Amino acid sequence: KADGSVGWVASFGMSPAYLGSLPEATLEQLYKDSPDIVFAGGIFPPQPAEITDDGVVVSGRWKFSSGCMGADIVGVGISPQKDNEAQGLPRMAVMPANKAQIDMTWDTVGLKGTGSHDLVVKDVLVAKEWTFVRGEPSKLPEPFFKYPSLSLATQVLTVVGIGVAAAAIEEFQKLAPGKSSITGGAEIASRPVTQYEFAQVEAEFKAARVWFYDTMQIVWNEVLAGRTPSAEQISDMRLSCTHVARVCARVTRKIQMLAGMTAIYTHNPFSRFVNDTNVVTQHAFMGDATLQNAGLVSFGMKPAPGYL
Repeated sequence: KADGSVGWVASFGMSPAYLGSLPEATLEQLYKDSPDIVFAGGIFPPQPAEITDDGVVVSGRWKFSSGCMGADIVGVGISPQKDNEAQGLPRMAVMPANKAQIDMTWDTVGLKGTGSHDLVVKDVLVAKEWTFVRGEPSKLPEPFFKYPSLSLATQVLTVVGIGVAAAAIEEFQKLAPGKSSITGGAEIASRPVTQYEFAQVEAEFKAARVWFYDTMQIVWNEVLAGRTPSAEQISDMRLSCTHVARVCARVTRKIQMLAGMTAIYTHNPFSRFVNDTNVVTQHAFMGDATLQNAGLVSFGMKPAPGYL
C-alpha cells in the first residue's frame, strides 16, 4: 500500500524459489557466509551462450532487471546450444553482481522507483553448476521448494497491484466525504453516482482478491499434504493473477475518475495508483498469453512451457 515500486522490488525476496534449482553444493557455497543474499536479474531475451569445457561464456543485454542496483548476485537468461535439460524453458546463469554492467534505462510511466534497468554482460565465464533452468522443480525437500516457482513469481508481483488498489480505495474513502469538485455541488461521497460506482469498485476488487488467495491456499494445502498440485490447480493460480491484476487497474482508474480533475496531476497519488497498476498488467506473467494457456488447460490441452 505504501509504495508500489518498493513492493515490486521487495517481491524478489522469493528468489530462493528460483535459486533452489541450483545444485546443493552450489547453494552451500552461495550461502556459506550469510543467508542475506540479494538476487536480481533479467531473463529476456535469452542470449546465445558459448559452451566450453569449463562452463558457458555469457554475453548480452537483458531488460527489466528489477532490483539490480542492490543485488549481490545477478542472473541472466541464456540459451546454450544442445541444452536438452531446459525443455523449452530459459536457463539462467548466476554471477556476482560486479560482473555485470547496469545501463540505467528505466524511464517509465509507472513503478518508476524499481530501478529495473538493463544488465549488460561481456564474455563472463559461468560454471555449469552456477546455472539453472528457471521453473525447473527443486530437489530440496522443504515444502517451500515444492510450491510451483513460476506461479509464486507471478503471485508476488500480482500482490503489488492488489496493495496499490487497496491504497487507492482507502485514499478515496478519506477524500470523498470532504471534497466537492463541482462548484455548488454536493460532496463527492454524497452523490448517488459515486455511491453506486464505488460499491461496484469494492465488490469487484474484493471478489478478485479472495479468489487470488483461495487458489494459493488450495495449492499450498496440496504441497503440505505431500501431493503434487494438478495442472488445473496451478492454472487457476495463474489465471487468478491475471484477473486480479486487471481488476486492480480498472478499479484504480475508476477511482481516479470519481476523484475529479485534481487527480490528473503527476504529484497526485491517484495518478501514481493508476500508472503503477497498469504497469503490473503489462508484465508477461499477466499478459494475454496466460488467458490462452488457461483456456488450453481447461480443455485438457497442453499449455506453453513456463505456464505451469
